[in-house]
Amino acid sequence: MVFLRRSVALVAGLAMLGGVLVSAPAAAGPVTGNCGFAPDDIYQNEFQCYRYGEFYTPPDPLPAGQPGDLIRSEPSRLVLEPSGELGAYVATGTRIMYRSTDARGNPTAVTGTYFEPDNPWPGQGPRPLISFAVGTYGQGDQCAPSRLFNQGIHFSSGLDITFGYEEMFIATMVARGFAIVVTDYDGLGTPGVHTYVNRIAQGQAVLDAARAAKKLPDTSLDVDGPVAFWGYSQGGAASASAAELAPSYAPELDVVGAYAGAPPADLVELMPFADGSALVGAVGYAINGAIAAYPEIEPSVRHVLTIYGEDLLDKTRDQCVIETFLNFAFHRLEEYFTVDPFELLTREPMKSIFEQQRLGRLRPQAPVFVDHNRYDPLVPYAPSRQMAIDWCAQGADVEFWTNEQPPFLNKLVVNHGLAYFVDGERGMQWIADRFNGLATTPNCANI
Repeated sequence: MVFLRRSVALVAGLAMLGGVLVSAPAAAGPVTGNCGFAPDDIYQNEFQCYRYGEFYTPPDPLPAGQPGDLIRSEPSRLVLEPSGELGAYVATGTRIMYRSTDARGNPTAVTGTYFEPDNPWPGQGPRPLISFAVGTYGQGDQCAPSRLFNQGIHFSSGLDITFGYEEMFIATMVARGFAIVVTDYDGLGTPGVHTYVNRIAQGQAVLDAARAAKKLPDTSLDVDGPVAFWGYSQGGAASASAAELAPSYAPELDVVGAYAGAPPADLVELMPFADGSALVGAVGYAINGAIAAYPEIEPSVRHVLTIYGEDLLDKTRDQCVIETFLNFAFHRLEEYFTVDPFELLTREPMKSIFEQQRLGRLRPQAPVFVDHNRYDPLVPYAPSRQMAIDWCAQGADVEFWTNEQPPFLNKLVVNHGLAYFVDGERGMQWIADRFNGLATTPNCANI
């Protein structure tokens, strides 16, 4: 298992440096109709529609219920690589669709995966549940983590290739007896556009995933058992948001802690860091997500796009992160706008929308561990630190850990991804300590 985790970590590192993995697509069966999707929502590879369309198309209208209610579930084959022969999760998978709430307070359907561990929980109390918020996988429906868990590596054609680069964390956690539920987030896998880095939608999706997991039949979970949140990068912001929103949105959950790694706490501050980097294309995800959540801004946004900006938005909405990297890496944001892109963020309507995404204004009641590399070239360190300071000022229990790896190949955003794998064990031990009732070690005075 150790060798497997190291191998997968090496693959993840190569992908971050632009390495490309190739896997033959599975044979497709006959495709009928459009699987319930509107024509412009059908993913370009019809096999994906054939294989996933029925489950991922929500009932219309949604059945009556509350956030976190299960809409449907089915067994989910879990593999670490396409053949399913090289290693395995020590768990049984269940694909879920559950009710959640979007950024505007409307009910929505979100999908995800629950992992029921084969191993017993060796710690204190009932089996703990981790609501796992993934990092950036992309904006196309084929990038949904609940689909990648079935494939290990996804490949359709051309540059459309991706894999679950966090699978080693989930495999390790379930082997240690943690139950895991992984949300796909709003609009990822299901019809519509993923509302990428929307603080409210993704925080609520993480909370409702935990609620949904506790409602699944035939699991080892206690309905009143403890819950923690985990996430890095986009997932770090989602975990931090869940910690902030839990007291008001899901007060019945027994939240014992949250790990928030490299959270993009202030999207305005992030944009200059993304400019010219390997992942500048993720700005396309963010703008598409803002338009999906707040469609009234689309005319004013489209008005200031160049033809290259239109291309960025149109392509990234159906891409996974590796294809976005290969298409748009190292480009400058000024290519995509007819105005200064950084000034655009200080003007309405973008100013108010991006301000709504800032973390640190609500006090988490549960302890939070924040982990960030000081020299992170993609997600800036300073806003993450300020988030922790703001929480401390409100009386929150915060431990802030600074990863001191020196700068290396900044435009390839190596330090952003590498810190995750360096500090992952530290984060997992901190989470285990919370479930075992050990005292926290907040360091607010030294942040």
